[in-house]
Amino acid sequence: TEMSSNHSSRNSRCHRRAAFTLVELLVVIAIIGILVGLLLPAVQAAREAARRVSCMNNMTQLGLGLHHYEFSMEHLPPGVTNDDGPIRNEEAGQHIGWAVQILPYVEQTSLYKNFDIDAGAYAAANAEARGVVVPTLMCPSYPGESTRTDGQTRIGMSTYSGCHNDREAPIDGDNNGLLFLNSNIRYSEILDGSSQTILLGESIPDQNSLGWVSGTRATLRNTSGFEETKNWPQQNADLGSLQVGGFGSFHTGGAIFTFADGSTRFISTNIDPELFRKFGNRADGELLRELE
Repeated sequence: TEMSSNHSSRNSRCHRRAAFTLVELLVVIAIIGILVGLLLPAVQAAREAARRVSCMNNMTQLGLGLHHYEFSMEHLPPGVTNDDGPIRNEEAGQHIGWAVQILPYVEQTSLYKNFDIDAGAYAAANAEARGVVVPTLMCPSYPGESTRTDGQTRIGMSTYSGCHNDREAPIDGDNNGLLFLNSNIRYSEILDGSSQTILLGESIPDQNSLGWVSGTRATLRNTSGFEETKNWPQQNADLGSLQVGGFGSFHTGGAIFTFADGSTRFISTNIDPELFRKFGNRADGELLRELE
């Protein structure tokens, strides 16, 4: 009986040791919490890295489209077409942007055929085409909607813009970038060198953006500086304004740009502002140093 009692006692102690104590359970929970806390930023960083690669691919495709247009027409497309300038940020005028011109060169021939260029960007005949979302024109890191509604009109957005000038100035026929009012720049006119002149860059769409078809601030910017995301989505350029603004993105620390030679590069917001400005001018004749 005594041996049986001792055996039962040992079994009882063994059974009690098989369970977690409250302290042990709390320690395990704390360790799991720490591991999850370490894992989530890594997962988010990996996702952003994938979105950044996808964005660079979009920019490369648009750059190739512009190159194919230049090869066919022997000049780059106009940044915007209109009878006169400067271009205001409003639905008035023809305002056909560069993105419309290169549709056949970025696998969007059907959309191009359904767009009446002579009617203008805001014509009722182009309302359906204007509302189409072109995936190549949208950065995957953009947190907003790819379309907006203005009354009864659906407007497709763009997060990529052509470079019209090196300083803040209205979009006009005397700009010194590559895509501006009624421009038809040949590569022989890029005197600073195509590898040192910005063709396209990322931009932060306004909530009242006129969309990817419009050759206004919606798809044209300058190298006067970087726009910040801290005020988004409240930031908006006034309708009817001549303000254009700089480039910007939702990537951390900078934005992606396509140069006239077809190369795609990430430029930090910490770049020397004067160097960044020079990248926007096709023929200022000034010496440039390499990006660090």
